[in-house]
Amino acid sequence: MATARGGDVTIRDLSKSFAIGGRQLAVLRSLDLDIRSGECLVIVGASGSGKTTLLRILAGLERADGGAVAIDGKRIEGVGEERAVIFQEPRLLPWLTVLGNVAFGLEVRGIAKAEAEKRARFYIALVGLAEFSDAYPRQLSGGMAQRVGIARALTVQPEILLLDEPLGALDAMTKISMQEELARIWSEENVTMVMVTHDLEEAIYLADRVLILPREKGGAVRLIDVDLPRPRERSESRFVRYREELLREFGLH
Repeated sequence: MATARGGDVTIRDLSKSFAIGGRQLAVLRSLDLDIRSGECLVIVGASGSGKTTLLRILAGLERADGGAVAIDGKRIEGVGEERAVIFQEPRLLPWLTVLGNVAFGLEVRGIAKAEAEKRARFYIALVGLAEFSDAYPRQLSGGMAQRVGIARALTVQPEILLLDEPLGALDAMTKISMQEELARIWSEENVTMVMVTHDLEEAIYLADRVLILPREKGGAVRLIDVDLPRPRERSESRFVRYREELLREFGLH
């Protein structure tokens, strides 16, 4: 079902502060960024650097204090159907089956039940869960539940997929498997993907570019182009060099 689509994101002079303990704490300061249609941008940074805040602003769930965000030249003012969000917890409806959960977002948009289920089955198969369409959330592992969340987001066929640490709660082996799945799905669906993670290796495995947000006030934002062929090999020397570069950015090497 992949089609050519938009998804160019333009961020200009973006700022956001929060009132904490009677003072204003700036987490984003005059950020300028262009995200290309169809690319995978991964955002990393220390706790408090503004990663999730930036993602929530892109999703329309948070308002910036200043600046603007536009998608395909149109300024965003709130949530929109061209964007879908995947959180760390899939937040499935426990009384619905896998098929019911994935079709739910389409049905509330007024799509006929038969068409909603047809599209839902396509994306359930895409994430490798065709045999579990009739299962309930309580019968799924954490990785399977997150696959359902991904399928649910894709059914609305967004231009932009926003992911907030979607694999953070998974065990190491499941996380690696899901990283491979995300890379495959991103490629097949031709969607712009913006993802927040604390996992530096995950960032290198998935990203076309890595955005590093500074923790220090007045620190510089940095972008790293990850020039590696896909699928990526974690033990390959250039992959290791990128990982070491990110480790140095955080004083860990």
